[in-house]
Amino acid sequence: MGKEVKKIGVLTSGGDAPGMNAALRAVVRTALNNNIQVVGIKRGYNGLMNGDIRELKGKDVSEILGRGGTILHSARALEMLTEEGQKKAANIYKILGLDALVVIGGDGSFQGCKALAKYGVNCIGIPATIDLDISCSEYTIGFDTAVNTGVDAISKLRDTTGSHERCSVCEVMGRDAGYIALWCAMGGGAEEVLLPESKETATSENVIKQIIENRSKGKLHNLVVVAEGIGGSQELAKEIQEKTGIQTRATILGHLQRGGAPTALDRVRASEMGYMAVQLILEGNMNKVIAYNKGEYEAIDIEEALSMQKEFDPKMYEIVKVLSI
Repeated sequence: MGKEVKKIGVLTSGGDAPGMNAALRAVVRTALNNNIQVVGIKRGYNGLMNGDIRELKGKDVSEILGRGGTILHSARALEMLTEEGQKKAANIYKILGLDALVVIGGDGSFQGCKALAKYGVNCIGIPATIDLDISCSEYTIGFDTAVNTGVDAISKLRDTTGSHERCSVCEVMGRDAGYIALWCAMGGGAEEVLLPESKETATSENVIKQIIENRSKGKLHNLVVVAEGIGGSQELAKEIQEKTGIQTRATILGHLQRGGAPTALDRVRASEMGYMAVQLILEGNMNKVIAYNKGEYEAIDIEEALSMQKEFDPKMYEIVKVLSI
């Protein structure tokens, strides 16, 4: 056991993700159950640097388990990239009398944790990003909801595409990672998916070749999923129509995938991670990122977590291609 923990802070940082509120709720209620005072820090690291806080009681996190977004709000803090900003945040942490800080966010948020640790701030990171681009964890809060939102939209697009014998190009979120696109492509039965991890094959020429081949086999409509990291969906749709004569429409889902009620999986995993974050603090096991790998949770040192590289497995893409024939 570490020293007695009396007061902790919690913030949500970076892009919002469905399930952040569930994680927040778990942190607050687990802490209160252990007689620990909880301070909610508004608007991410901006709130920490400016002392924008509110004490959180049990009633403050009631009815938020199934709410999307984050009740603490979120913002990107460029000042945290500077030594001056980091010292300012660490100083406010000490003035507030916090024993630890729980940060719910992505890689950028964890870089903030790493920086603050140098100034004596005890941090625990909970991975929350729809992009699934955190290298140390196979799961991140919000990914499952974003994929389900995408698949639902794609299924609706396919109805219209099939009715009019068209081609539909659907662009999904994911920043520089193609995991949402890949899962949406398989779940939505796409004929092709363009991923930033395989840019050499993610070309309009290959897409058009596939569509022509599909038409020769009797396919009357096609669905192409494009990852945000590739982009250019409108231009791709125009080129497909010009070169194949097939009516083609582009749809960009955008921030639609960031909102909405979290799925059961995101709610459960977020709740477990929030609980685990407080347990780690009680044990004095600080400056860790909670990860979910091979069916189990683990606490990884923040330095190690941020040094890991995520390798792209092409097997799922190969399955998408086989099933599209």
